[in-house]
Amino acid sequence: MIFSENRFPLFGIMLAMDQIYASESLLQIVLITGLIGGGAAWLAGRAIAHTWRPFWHVIGYMALLGCAVRFVHFALFGATLIAPLSYAADTAFLLCVGCLAWRITRTAQMVTQYSWLYERTSPVTWRDQDAMEEAARERMK
Repeated sequence: MIFSENRFPLFGIMLAMDQIYASESLLQIVLITGLIGGGAAWLAGRAIAHTWRPFWHVIGYMALLGCAVRFVHFALFGATLIAPLSYAADTAFLLCVGCLAWRITRTAQMVTQYSWLYERTSPVTWRDQDAMEEAARERMK
């Protein structure tokens, strides 16, 4: 499958950028969705994790934030308010950023709060220290 510069695969269907964002320029998308929306999604994901709320709360808050981002596009630049593809693209981006922020924050919480139980294995994962010690003992045998 050959991709041109302005076409993206979405569920096996090739969609042009002008079909997803019919009335927005690339600068508007980067500024509003990327910087402002992405920053808000990052802060919301961190806040949800800091209050020990479950992961699925991120999904609901990002859906609401997607509505706010669409409204900002509409209010500032006269874009279409009810644009399902634009909303889906904005919300998918916000969901990725929010989930990443939630997971990084939760990993930091777990390895800091329960340092005698868990250790960090990457920015988004942790593991039991007992499991690591048992694996080391198995290798010694």
